[in-house]
Amino acid sequence: VQLQASGGGFVQTGGSLRLSCTASGRTSSTYAVGWFRLPPEKEREFVAGISRRGVFTYYSDSVKGRFTISRDNSKNTIYLQMNSLKPEDTAVYYCAANWGNSPSTETYDYTYWGQGTLVTVSS
Repeated sequence: VQLQASGGGFVQTGGSLRLSCTASGRTSSTYAVGWFRLPPEKEREFVAGISRRGVFTYYSDSVKGRFTISRDNSKNTIYLQMNSLKPEDTAVYYCAANWGNSPSTETYDYTYWGQGTLVTVSS
């Protein structure tokens, strides 16, 4: 499976962005997907996850109520809609896939990773 993350950019506080993670190599409905982020000078952290068919979603407390993860398996694409962005959301965002039905919050549970897309939120 190859994952391609896109949609990052520069936005002001309170703005919105939608990230996309496009998968190739295997039908997307066979794996759960997580979004992680790597803020400057910090460790990679879990942001949101979605089960194989999109029935279950999970969010970190820091983004709950502001971010929405979804997927369109007909397009092999997973989305992360980010609203009410804050400067602390600034990070490189990665999507990752694992073969379980439910996404994990742990990086080591993921087999495949996209290359990352940079999100910068100005204050």
